[in-house]
Amino acid sequence: MDFSDINRNGLVMLGCGKMGTAMLQGWLVAGMQPTAISVIDPNPSEWLKTQSRLGLTINEAIPPKPAVIVLAVKPQVMFDALPQLDGVGGQGTLFISIAGGIQIAAFERALGAEKAIMRAMPNTPAAIGKGVSALIGNDNVTEAHMKLGEGLLGAIGQTVRLENEGQIDAVTAVSGSGPAYVFHMIETMTVAGIAEGLPEPLAHQLALATVEGAGALAAQSDESPSQLRVNVTSPNGTTQAGLEVLMDDDTGLPPLMNATIKAAADRSRELGK
Repeated sequence: MDFSDINRNGLVMLGCGKMGTAMLQGWLVAGMQPTAISVIDPNPSEWLKTQSRLGLTINEAIPPKPAVIVLAVKPQVMFDALPQLDGVGGQGTLFISIAGGIQIAAFERALGAEKAIMRAMPNTPAAIGKGVSALIGNDNVTEAHMKLGEGLLGAIGQTVRLENEGQIDAVTAVSGSGPAYVFHMIETMTVAGIAEGLPEPLAHQLALATVEGAGALAAQSDESPSQLRVNVTSPNGTTQAGLEVLMDDDTGLPPLMNATIKAAADRSRELGK
């Protein structure tokens, strides 16, 4: 992405926790200048403090009309934090919220109905350029704004445009929260390997490499995940024996994953009320 407009006019980040840090790390690697970034955060991390030595500003005066303002505080404290932005943001400023659950209409009431406001749901693999972010904007978001948002979030992974704001709760549950599900799968595969006699370091290495390799293969293959599964399942073999447990309609992964995604989506909807 060409960061020249942001490097010239600035980017403000309200809040910089794990997700905000992941995004900043990706942008800095992609070429955004630290001197263009202003962060407002009451408890800046040690990593953030190291970036301040390169020109990034923390809790200092912010540009009045930055190109982008990223709203990255937790949903529960968002509206306590927003007054810090009073008077900030010009006609061309794009506000991007990554707070789960808070609807665009709520931001319009707090920031002004004339503001260009986009909701985005990224995920933490953004820190290594492997994120995926879903985007939706209000009526003030122009095509130029959308391309700016896609460029920013595209610098840290893939982007998708949503058809309507209601879809973002499902996105939050699938890809926003999804890395945690995969991390837990690595944990549980490791524990299961230990139970079958493997030393912990080896069990962890095998589980991690298997998830990484299978994901990369699925991403690069022209075949569907279902067909890839069939390809490695020999009749009456070890994989089939394991899948008979994992794919059980009552006790296996399908009902568990459905319940997991539903619980996360329901919580996203609750946060929006």
